[in-house]
Amino acid sequence: MNKAELIKTLKKETDLSRTKAKKVIDLFFDEISNALASGDRVEIRGLFSFFVKTYKGYTGRNPKTGESVHVKPKKLPFFRCGKELKKRVDYE
Repeated sequence: MNKAELIKTLKKETDLSRTKAKKVIDLFFDEISNALASGDRVEIRGLFSFFVKTYKGYTGRNPKTGESVHVKPKKLPFFRCGKELKKRVDYE
């Protein structure tokens, strides 16, 4: 499912106009992005959690030339699946 399909489903299920459904979806994803950008954790119980992992800088090696390269520290979003979602996907 992509963003357009999500908007279409929200519109159909709630009788919102397409414009309002798009605003709701955009607001939802913008708030998740803003929270992660400020270092906060985002958790929807049973479904998922997102948080930011911080990686330290290190000295790596260019595999082509063998030259040492400094890799800068970085922050990356990390996704963790919730228990209920795991059960729904692997319904045994």
